[in-house]
Amino acid sequence: MTGRSILLASALAFCLTTTVSAYAQGVLPGAKNGAEQGNDAAGPVGGVVGGAVGAVTGGINGLIGIKEKPRFKQYVIEQHPQSFRYADPVTVGSVLPSGGVQYYEVPAEYGHVNYRYAVVNDEVVLVDPSTRQIVQIVQ
Repeated sequence: MTGRSILLASALAFCLTTTVSAYAQGVLPGAKNGAEQGNDAAGPVGGVVGGAVGAVTGGINGLIGIKEKPRFKQYVIEQHPQSFRYADPVTVGSVLPSGGVQYYEVPAEYGHVNYRYAVVNDEVVLVDPSTRQIVQIVQ
């Protein structure tokens, strides 16, 4: 068996043994997003690895998937949210101030997202509502 065959067999075995409760928590959406991102970055083998990793972390990270970003950004533009002016650079890890920022729910059609979105310096960002930390910039 080649390394690729072993990897494919392992990923398939993992997917077949995933329980229904794990599905409800985001494993399959995470696998889908991981597979898409891996395939975009490294082709079919990257898709298999990304799918397996995404299945494990899909219910944990709750970010907007790479394929959903343009559609989600268009959704935000159509909502006309107010942009918050922030003096520092908008980067992942930045903590937004406690006042002045308007946070919005992410619609379920964009996946199981654990965060809220805001517009900061005209950039769409996902923010952890408990810490106000930027976790993703949606470009």
